Amino acid sequence: MKRSINPSVVKGYLEAPTSKSMMQRAVAAALLAEGNSILRNPNYCDDAMASLQIAANLGAFVEKKKNEVLIKGGMAPHLNFIHCGESGLCLRMFTPIASLSSKFVIFNGKGSLLNRPIGIIEKALTQLSVKVTTNNDQLPLTIHGPLKGGVVAIDGSISSQLLTGLLMALVTVKNDSTIIVDNLKSKPYIDMTLQLLDNFGITLEHDNYKVFKIPGKQKFIPQDYEVEGDWSSASFMMVAAAINGELHIKGLSKNSKQGDLAIIKVLEMTGASIAFDKFIISIKNATLQAFEFNATECPDLFPPIVALAAHCNGTTVVKGVHRLVYKESNRAVVLQKEFAKMGIKIIIDGDIMMIKGGKINSTEIDSNGDHRIAMATAIAALKGEGPVLINGSECVTKSYPHFFEDLSAISQQQKYLFS
Repeated sequence: MKRSINPSVVKGYLEAPTSKSMMQRAVAAALLAEGNSILRNPNYCDDAMASLQIAANLGAFVEKKKNEVLIKGGMAPHLNFIHCGESGLCLRMFTPIASLSSKFVIFNGKGSLLNRPIGIIEKALTQLSVKVTTNNDQLPLTIHGPLKGGVVAIDGSISSQLLTGLLMALVTVKNDSTIIVDNLKSKPYIDMTLQLLDNFGITLEHDNYKVFKIPGKQKFIPQDYEVEGDWSSASFMMVAAAINGELHIKGLSKNSKQGDLAIIKVLEMTGASIAFDKFIISIKNATLQAFEFNATECPDLFPPIVALAAHCNGTTVVKGVHRLVYKESNRAVVLQKEFAKMGIKIIIDGDIMMIKGGKINSTEIDSNGDHRIAMATAIAALKGEGPVLINGSECVTKSYPHFFEDLSAISQQQKYLFS
């Protein structure tokens, strides 16, 4: 699907979409909790829907409503085939959970997930007595449990998602366990997992994110759980306001564990105006200045940061490029290529990305099937020289299905009423 984004001022009110990362974690916890959990304020993006289907396939009863999801938990896999869609979190989180069963389970996916290396899953689970086979380090992946407690060493340099799955699964097994983690990245995502585990009655300890001590035989307690607002998705709209307008966004907590809360720090460095009033954050445009930022712990901020830097005076320097390889696209390469079409020069030097601010040209770009590329180019186009045509815009359904509808509403200065 092609969409044309015209230069326009954004103005008005929005309610932030809910966090797909917290939604997916909550679905997994509700699956493991024997009894009825209610997830309020759910996110029904593609990744969240994949997690709900996986929970159902692994034995949960799932009932979706407009403003809540009822999940009756209990591990009892009735299908031996699990499809993760294009969600890396679903794959890495649910494989240890599915390994709690003694049944053969086959995991597969689609799109970029088929090209992601999964050897770290095999290496970890085999240390815990699970039989694992892969397709030359790629999907499909077959597991045969049951998972047993013990000591497991994992590499955390590519993703923290496998650690999330191991933490959720190992707390339920008979024996205590220890996870030794080397070079963990995206620590805020583990803080999110630990917060959610605490919400569902689970306790464990860690030593500076390097050694996790996990008492076994714990039980998840069913919860009435409200999914919090998503700083990752909201960051695009915040950048839109900083570039060309003024927005008031409801539903974000400044006490959130989400790493992408760092977008506040980034916007402050540019000189944009930011203010909190209870549960509403207000962002207003200004003359934006280039900045330096380390995005290693929050790599999903790279795309909105690039859109922001394109409108800053000077050259912005962002560290953490190595975290962009195994996403829905190789984001460093794709950002460089697509923003070049828009007239913005991006230089990549090892782990450093340098973005030179300039004028946004009228052009046609390709999302490369990456939801965050589609959103970043759309936001950058708001203060361009002419329309920007985005090919493959439908990919935003992976995380923010109503992105273009929300953007259209505020671009046309139509007031969004909170429900």
